[in-house]
Amino acid sequence: MDLSQIRAPVADDVKAVDTLIIDRLQSSVVLINQIGHYIVSSGGKRLRPLLVLLAARACGYTGARHLDAAAIVEFIHTATLLHDDVVDGSELRRNRDTANSVWGNEASVLVGDFLYARSFEMMVEVGNLRVMEVMAGATARIAEGEVLQLLNAHDADTDEARYMEVIQRKTATLFEAGTRLGAVITETSAEIESAMASYGLHLGIAFQLVDDALDYMSDDGTIGKQIGDDLEEGKPTLPVIRAMEVGNEAQRTLLRQAIEDGGRQHIDAVIDAIVETKAIDYTIELARWHAQAAKQALNAVPESPSRDSMAATADFAVARTY
Repeated sequence: MDLSQIRAPVADDVKAVDTLIIDRLQSSVVLINQIGHYIVSSGGKRLRPLLVLLAARACGYTGARHLDAAAIVEFIHTATLLHDDVVDGSELRRNRDTANSVWGNEASVLVGDFLYARSFEMMVEVGNLRVMEVMAGATARIAEGEVLQLLNAHDADTDEARYMEVIQRKTATLFEAGTRLGAVITETSAEIESAMASYGLHLGIAFQLVDDALDYMSDDGTIGKQIGDDLEEGKPTLPVIRAMEVGNEAQRTLLRQAIEDGGRQHIDAVIDAIVETKAIDYTIELARWHAQAAKQALNAVPESPSRDSMAATADFAVARTY
């Protein structure tokens, strides 16, 4: 399935969430409207809110609160993007200038704060304490992941375990929370809630692993950012960590220097080392393992078109080139 086919079982819900997002972005402060609409309309996959919708329907939900839950997850995700781009000094995302490069760091951070606040307003309106518990915990873990990533920056001794801890917190946590919410608002069994959370966690890990692989294997126009962004920021992601682990002495020296110094001046040699050590293959294979674990978690959920789309999303996460 492609994304349009994956969305099919919840196509009307997707449209309703898009409308809700635009409605709840509204503020009497013009700059908030400008930046909020700029980042939300920038053409992302909207995978996280889609998964909330699919999870809720797969659990048998028939109400409308899953729309609010999906919008909440998207607002939190958007807030993290705004803050991430400031921390990383990024200038390009999804083939567009980042908000901080257009309006400045201060405005981007503050609008990110607004989106966090708006998402928590919406949680109160949902009126389910468990929803607030899940999302408050997720938001804290995401922030912890950001700090851990900052601590790992330019540290060539970062190993696979430390890297995995970062991506579990920073990326997979929001996937896990979103799919868990589908079960929470349905008030389904603890077994199904746990299965939905496990699906989201493994899917989020697979998704980030592929993202980190693509940083060293795609052209700029395909992934919507510059090749080697992670290296420029001194981020030791799995392709580099693995290449350092199994590479020869010259390759290890090159990669260590690249992480410690940052920048793209040795990007061609770094990519050569990553390819020669089959570090991309290693990263993608690990992503496939997590995607399969995500699909296996769905065995606890009754068959339905929405469950099929969730399984297809796991395949998409690994097979995608953007």
